[in-house]
Amino acid sequence: MRTVARVDWLTAENLIALVTALLGVLVSTGAVWYERRVPHQRRIGYRVQLDTAIGNAAANGAVTGPGAAVRRGFFNASPELRDATLVLLRIENDGALSIGADHYTDGDDHGLTVEFRNRRVKAVVVTAPDHPRLLSHFPDSWQGPAEGATTVLLPKVPLNRGAHYKLLVLLTGGPIGDPVSVDGNIAEGHVHLNHSTTPDDKPPVFSRAARTVTIVLTVCVVALATIIVRERTPPPIGCATGTLTVTGSTAFAPVVRELAKKYEKDCPGSTVNVTAHGSTAGIRELAASGANHGKGSPAVVALSDGRKPGGYPQLRESMVAVSLFTLVLNDGIPVESLTLDQIRRLYRGEITDWNELVPGVHQPVRLISRDANSGTREVFQRRVLGRNELANSSLNCESLDDPASKVVRCELDSTEQVLSTVARLPGAIGYTELRSGSGLKGLHRVAIDGRRPVVEEIGVSSYPYREIEYAYTWGRPPADSLTSSFLNYLIRGSGQDVVLTHGHLPCSTPKGTKVCGDG
Repeated sequence: MRTVARVDWLTAENLIALVTALLGVLVSTGAVWYERRVPHQRRIGYRVQLDTAIGNAAANGAVTGPGAAVRRGFFNASPELRDATLVLLRIENDGALSIGADHYTDGDDHGLTVEFRNRRVKAVVVTAPDHPRLLSHFPDSWQGPAEGATTVLLPKVPLNRGAHYKLLVLLTGGPIGDPVSVDGNIAEGHVHLNHSTTPDDKPPVFSRAARTVTIVLTVCVVALATIIVRERTPPPIGCATGTLTVTGSTAFAPVVRELAKKYEKDCPGSTVNVTAHGSTAGIRELAASGANHGKGSPAVVALSDGRKPGGYPQLRESMVAVSLFTLVLNDGIPVESLTLDQIRRLYRGEITDWNELVPGVHQPVRLISRDANSGTREVFQRRVLGRNELANSSLNCESLDDPASKVVRCELDSTEQVLSTVARLPGAIGYTELRSGSGLKGLHRVAIDGRRPVVEEIGVSSYPYREIEYAYTWGRPPADSLTSSFLNYLIRGSGQDVVLTHGHLPCSTPKGTKVCGDG
């Protein structure tokens, strides 16, 4: 159990938080240590601020480059300066404690030793523009270096914190860039070469160490914030992951297919498969899945044009929308509206030629219907015909296969097949969901008793060919399941706009609630 707890704790979020915290502690500790330990020493720092040639180019062995110089006046008239160089050396107290004369421990006669190695000292000038009192420690008794010496012995100059003085040294006998060093012993301190900026350098806003620490801390904080925002941001519309199958109504399938794509985009990790084979077929598929699933509810939703058939007590229903359906007729028949009686006579086989309804138009009636699994057909029979359709009499929808039948009637598997067949065959009539086929050529919608299907008129118009679309699940799915999440998306969430766009009235709208409640 302890091992599992440790593994669960070691998430990316916690790991970055730990690294950030440790880095912050280390930086703070290091800063405190540096402040208390390093600066609270006696330190004398030195650095070369200028090292330049003032001799002629030939003497320095170069025509151009660092050793080259252009001489005029005194320098050009003094042969002994033909290989001369100038060095500006800064000596400062860069520690936190003042340095007195008694802190120099090398001897009684001097405090620091400056060595130029391969070059010989010609003359020295001491300056202290910011601390002029320091010059009093270079009295006439301090003779400076002997000409030709390679070292300069400096007196014991007291230096307060930050105080400094400079040596401008004229040298001969060597090229620029030869090492310059300062040595001496300081009680409870030391002499060192520091790396402050020279007059020609542009001081950085932040040191390299400060930039590195800032970048690392920023990266850690941004990474941590990104993880927290990603983990803490609630998923839209109560998203769930997994795989869901939506089956059933082909009339409502265009709505569900569009919603499935939107849901998968809004909820990464979810897959919604739409397999529409008709309302009755969908109910049977759901029932079979539930029976084989064991305990719980399978990830299957069945959509049905109207209520389920009897014999499925385990199925739980939710009203989705009011759907409108329409009759469609081949464009070769110039009929815009049929009475309810004419429609029933057509589907009883009593009218076999359109000439009986439209004098002069001799074209056999072809009834293009859906198969027995279709909810659209079931609604048509119940709401319009008041009885079942005739038996199937044709396989190709063009000619009779049953000699006893008076009219061609065929059954097709989907709304799309019905629409394309009605558009192709002269004299063909069929039925479909309202929005289906709106872009097809070769057919047109037919009003019933002069009334057309209009979504805005649902509830006030007596147009008969409409039905409530139901969604069925096997029992009550868990609240956090993909099934519940998608149903909520379809019925109450963003799906309402899609349902309206496809010509259906959502039951969850104020108007839809009344219409769906009235049945």
